[in-house]
Amino acid sequence: MHYGAEMTRDHRMLDRSFRDLLWDDVPVLAIALALFCIELAIFLYNGIAVGLELAVVNARLYTAAGFAMLVIDMALLLIRNRPDRPTMFLIETYMRRLRSPVFLAALPIFAFVIVFMPFFSKMKSMIALFNDFSWDPAFIAWDRFIFFGYDAWEVLQPVLGYPYVTAALAVAYHLWMLLIYAGTLFFVFYQAAAGFRREYLLGFFLIWTVIGNVLATMLASVGPCFVGPILGMNTFDAQMAYLNKANETVPIMTLRVQELLLGWYHEGERGLGSGITAMPSMHVAMAMLFWLAVRRVSPAAGKLFFAFFVVIWVGSVHLAYHYFVDGLVSVVATLILWQISQAIIKWWDAQAFARRQPTLRTNTVPAE
Repeated sequence: MHYGAEMTRDHRMLDRSFRDLLWDDVPVLAIALALFCIELAIFLYNGIAVGLELAVVNARLYTAAGFAMLVIDMALLLIRNRPDRPTMFLIETYMRRLRSPVFLAALPIFAFVIVFMPFFSKMKSMIALFNDFSWDPAFIAWDRFIFFGYDAWEVLQPVLGYPYVTAALAVAYHLWMLLIYAGTLFFVFYQAAAGFRREYLLGFFLIWTVIGNVLATMLASVGPCFVGPILGMNTFDAQMAYLNKANETVPIMTLRVQELLLGWYHEGERGLGSGITAMPSMHVAMAMLFWLAVRRVSPAAGKLFFAFFVVIWVGSVHLAYHYFVDGLVSVVATLILWQISQAIIKWWDAQAFARRQPTLRTNTVPAE
């Protein structure tokens, strides 16, 4: 059999105890718990019902993503190791992984990920309770200032204004969900990403809260595709006319989603992914977070996901979801939160290292 490389990796994973690994995650778990409690208190104060239904839906989505990743992982294991008994090899490999301290220590933080996102979505759909959608005129003016009197979509239109290009951008925009599910699973459980897992997850929680909830409420806006039906503005009628015309040539996936979001808004729906908000762009923020983290794991993958980040930002404007400044604010805020995440983890590790020194000296220095 040729499982030497796989077994060597697994033994390295077992070098640290479950308690040590869980202790490493304390700052992420503590901050996530604090943010969760704040949002829960806001719900209860406003008489919003809180249940586990959305967490169950979220868990199912993660399960589906996990199954797809498992199939890919099994295929790669078999190709790399070429075992004589493939089934037994896979069973033994995954049993080792399931029993490993690395996997077990990742479960608490994964539970927070499953529960946290539905609460974010609920909060996102409650923005209208805390602030009116009044910022769209300002963001339109800011875009026109940046682009010398033009709306951002008008500047992009000569390059992107072809139905098949628009349809491709719409598909890419939907692929963003892979970052939320498959991408997060990668950072939670895969050994290749272990060195940057905590920074990514802390950034993940902070971005959903600070950018997706706090800034979105303070800068409440609906975005180009909704200024007409919600605010009665005709500023982007020409853009929506182009998108609908393109949809007659090839399906533009985002148009159907925009219809669903508008319907949910009028019905007061507070389900997973049901809220309307433009500024800042969570699509841009999460695409940037993933690029910042994955480039540390693989420079080649970093280049790929930088391109994806640019496509998401450009697509968010072309598809009428966002103003250009929505993405700009997201970029600045994400960079700040990423730096904060790194600083917190670095500080925590320094404290943990200092605490271990007396023990190390006691265990390694011989008695005189």
